Amino acid sequence: MEDSKRGFEEEEAFVEYGKVELKCSVNGIRAEKPKNLVIGFDLFRPWMLVITTMMVLLWLVALQLASMGKNIGSTAVKFDPPPYFPPPRAYNNEGYLMVTCNGGLNQMRAGICDMVAIARFLNLTLVVPELDETSFWHDNRSVISLVLYRSNYDFRLRLRTVLNSNSFSGSQFKDIWDVDYFIKSLADEVRIIKHLPPRLRKQVQRDGLYSMPPVSWSNMSYYYNTVFPRFRKYEVVRFTKTDARLGNNLPVEVQKMRCRVNYEALRFTPAIEEMGKKIISILREKGPFLVLHLRYEMDMLAFSGCTAGCNQTEVEELTRMRYAIPWWKEKEIDPKSRREAGLCPLTPLETAITLRAFSIDPKMQIYIAAGDIYGGNKRLAALKASYPNLVKKETLLSSSDLKPFQNYSNQMAALDYLVSLDSDIFLPTYGGNMAKVVESHRRYLGYRMTISLDRLVLISLIDQYKNGTLKWNEFSQAVKSAHANRMGSPSQRLQFPGEPKLEDYFYTNPQECLPSIVAGKPVKEMG
Repeated sequence: MEDSKRGFEEEEAFVEYGKVELKCSVNGIRAEKPKNLVIGFDLFRPWMLVITTMMVLLWLVALQLASMGKNIGSTAVKFDPPPYFPPPRAYNNEGYLMVTCNGGLNQMRAGICDMVAIARFLNLTLVVPELDETSFWHDNRSVISLVLYRSNYDFRLRLRTVLNSNSFSGSQFKDIWDVDYFIKSLADEVRIIKHLPPRLRKQVQRDGLYSMPPVSWSNMSYYYNTVFPRFRKYEVVRFTKTDARLGNNLPVEVQKMRCRVNYEALRFTPAIEEMGKKIISILREKGPFLVLHLRYEMDMLAFSGCTAGCNQTEVEELTRMRYAIPWWKEKEIDPKSRREAGLCPLTPLETAITLRAFSIDPKMQIYIAAGDIYGGNKRLAALKASYPNLVKKETLLSSSDLKPFQNYSNQMAALDYLVSLDSDIFLPTYGGNMAKVVESHRRYLGYRMTISLDRLVLISLIDQYKNGTLKWNEFSQAVKSAHANRMGSPSQRLQFPGEPKLEDYFYTNPQECLPSIVAGKPVKEMG
């Protein structure tokens, strides 16, 4: 991620809004007076008495069943109240915020939380965010498949053209999250709309849209003093980036707003929620399970320059891919030094050794939450030898179940997100955005066990075990000791003023929003 410069020039910020389709509809309903109806009261009285008696009886039966939880056959009678949505907050609207999110699912998720918080405290109206469609992390898998084996300039130019075309559109907000719930559940804090009002759509079509990338890791003063005046001037402003646009340590009311969006308002679509529950149900039928966020996909290895466990042909292939992607700035990477610095994802073999060191039961189900593992089943062989109950959504669900989601990586990642939340143990092999956001969500749900690997220490221990310096028992004990305080238990975020990238990420440990601790155990706040 690249920080924006504070000397951002306003005259460079206008972009052509393009063709804006204006859709406006008015539904008119004509009310007509009913004709006079004359009914003899004496004839109506008996029927009224019968109907009233039946309604009272039905109401009493329903009330009794609801209070006793009585079963009829094998189906429990349950009365679910409709969701409660608070009344809208009344405030003077100071402008309209449009945002274009960048990154993968969980980077965009954190960015959306930040954008809602900014809109709330600047008294803006937020337009439902647009999701990333122009970077490599594009949601449509057909686009990603284009980059695998090309490296020349013509290919890079073609890739840019394809990513910006309409033929490879990816998921938008409504395809991943329940947009109506998102809007209604936050109405008491911030006004959110699906589209700009027609007047403003015509305005930006005529005059252009003022766009800017906010400065990364900013505090609220930056938004009050630097950004807010631009809403006063232009009325509509679009943020072109959303990743890490707020700092880690902000006033508590801002932090709680970010949490409310993340853990309460961002609910996946009913289709994704239902399929996630189905996967969890299948796993639960066979007992406890561990979710392994195994970041050993081709794109991750190419991007990071990590090639441990790869042969020479694979190293060359990964290098070609890294040079083919123009947005990846770092090209020359020393994989050995990067691994020794703890900056690489674990290989499947290293993962198997690590799980054994933690004394994870070999019979436990291991659900792989990841894309296609580079090297396929051959690369997974060492892990499967130690943990034969290795599964993923593609092996648990039928092709017809997965068909609506399988061509959209963000929707597939959403399924993994739901399964990760509900797992008995969550273990990511790399500290990416999913690892961070899932860890924080599991903390919020009651400090569920998440093993956050210290790869710098772990890689050194693995190498010492492999070269015979450490015996197995010594190695296992050292691994456990090094991670005794890295199991998702309560902790304080580390702060380094002026060095946000060195600090603990807010979305890994949102301590301002987490359950209180009583007698060493987390408990939720009581009334």
